[in-house]
Amino acid sequence: MPRRTWSGRLLDAAAVVLPGVRRVRAQKEPFARAWDEANRAALATGRPLWVALGDSMTQGIGARTPDGGWVPRLHARLGEPFAVVNLSASGARIADVLDHQLPRLHALPMPPALVTVLVGANDMLTPARRRGTAARFGRLLAQLPPGRSVVATLPRRNAEARAINALIDADDRVRVAELRGPALSPVRGSLADDWFHPNDAGYARIADLFEAPVRAVASGRHGTL
Repeated sequence: MPRRTWSGRLLDAAAVVLPGVRRVRAQKEPFARAWDEANRAALATGRPLWVALGDSMTQGIGARTPDGGWVPRLHARLGEPFAVVNLSASGARIADVLDHQLPRLHALPMPPALVTVLVGANDMLTPARRRGTAARFGRLLAQLPPGRSVVATLPRRNAEARAINALIDADDRVRVAELRGPALSPVRGSLADDWFHPNDAGYARIADLFEAPVRAVASGRHGTL
């Protein structure tokens, strides 16, 4: 299970007094259940798999429904060529992807045709959380299937985020979803009621940023999408 983060504890406390935080936090369990059900249905199809790894942003927390997250939005744009297996978890950090999500990926009945990774935000919130993150992210990259993986850069500008982004840039086995610089700006109108997670508009923007590299992977299997 994802370890408790500073952000998670802060949001727990804020949820007691702030209705917007409480509404978004209440999505965690129903969204997780929805993805568990969707994952079982996806595995039963026998179609090529898109495996999504990451944290609450890949769960779609903050959107009005699970379908409002960036993964379902992008899947629909592509014409749904994959069966999506979303192994992300709210609160997940890089270590959680390494220790829990990647083993589940490797245990799937068929190798994935596409893997996407969006993780690291929960690791960047305090100096203590940041220590060792670049080394852990390097181990994560080493376990991704070459030529079939799309990895998001981190928008933060601290030293650890820059080191992780340098690792992603240098890894020619993966394609990059660019979240640095102005990619996610402006934030006005793109945040959920907790002012922490994206809302539907924010997730549409993230889908935009993943679309080109995901299409590049998908076109290698299916022809032009």
